[in-house]
Amino acid sequence: MDPEALIALADRVLAPTYRRPPIVFTHGEGIYVYDTAGRRYLDFVAGIAVCALGHADPRVARVIAEQARRLVHLSNLYHTEPHLRLAEALVAHSFADRVFFCNSGTEAVEAALKFARKFTRTHFNDHKIGFVAFTHSFHGRTMGALSVTEKSAYREPFAPLVPGVTFVPFNDIEAARAAITAETCAVIVEPIQGEGGVYIASPEFLQALRERCDAVGALLIFDEVQCGLGRTGRLWAYEAYGVEPDLLTVAKPLANGLPIGAVLMKEKVAAVLRPGDHGSTFAGGPLVSAVALHVFERLRDPAFLARVREAGAYLMERLHAAELPGVQEIRGRGLLVGIEIEGDARAVVMAALERGLLLATAGDHVVRMVPPLIVEKSHIDEAVAILREAMAT
Repeated sequence: MDPEALIALADRVLAPTYRRPPIVFTHGEGIYVYDTAGRRYLDFVAGIAVCALGHADPRVARVIAEQARRLVHLSNLYHTEPHLRLAEALVAHSFADRVFFCNSGTEAVEAALKFARKFTRTHFNDHKIGFVAFTHSFHGRTMGALSVTEKSAYREPFAPLVPGVTFVPFNDIEAARAAITAETCAVIVEPIQGEGGVYIASPEFLQALRERCDAVGALLIFDEVQCGLGRTGRLWAYEAYGVEPDLLTVAKPLANGLPIGAVLMKEKVAAVLRPGDHGSTFAGGPLVSAVALHVFERLRDPAFLARVREAGAYLMERLHAAELPGVQEIRGRGLLVGIEIEGDARAVVMAALERGLLLATAGDHVVRMVPPLIVEKSHIDEAVAILREAMAT
């Protein structure tokens, strides 16, 4: 396998929508991945917070193989047991009464926005169509999800987007109260912003959003695509706040790398939906649903979540103790951590890659660490040591 030839092939046949380093990865095991030269990398990206159980997990592989021998796809024209059992589990262990399955976080956001519009049109009027979103937000790249994503670099090349979106400073209670009016359909917010810089919502802010939405008849959507499903050390990020949304979007780690998303919703939202309002050919297929149910049962285990909290606390402790050069702030909860630096975050990511550590950015000046949730203290020690070297260059 010639990596240079493969990279040349990529340059020739792929749409140029990603900036990838000149490395071809071949396989992974646990928290490590390997390239064509056999070099090992400590993975603190986890497929962008996706591979919660690490790479090549043998139990996940077994579920994939067993279900693949039974039934892979049938479409949403019919019931299969795996998607029903998965929905049952998600409802049993959340605020929700109903579930809609899709294939990604972006699709989940699209669905949530549509469902909110249907709800307000059913119960109010055709003028109650506005959305309120927040600075530093990231909700996806399709037209609806992009419309509630604040970063102008993502938005401007594709304008005009869906109208009626108002952006408000994140964690600004008074500004949010003023923006959420009788014409607001829904408010969408990440309890912990990922792509936008790892900013954490205050309890007072989310409580104020809940109260204001209730006052004007708007729905509250929590986007937990990145911060949900154990990433913070709780099954759902909202659990730390004592505030429940009306809809919640989930995706990334649910099937440990297979594509799946979902919208969890209260009965009042589901009650306005009718056959034909929304759909998806592939969503909730028996293969991905069987895997997702297995992954979900492992992620929701209290002992597993306790280990995530312990690992997250240790990671923050080691990062602070390392006295990394040029750091302005270290933010995060559980195993979702952002390190804001004075310089270029991408330069740090590339320097770490050269030393065998995979990191991500969360904006121009934030280095993001989202390792598999099975990370151990020895891995954290290794990662922090490499990061210090990378930042010293």
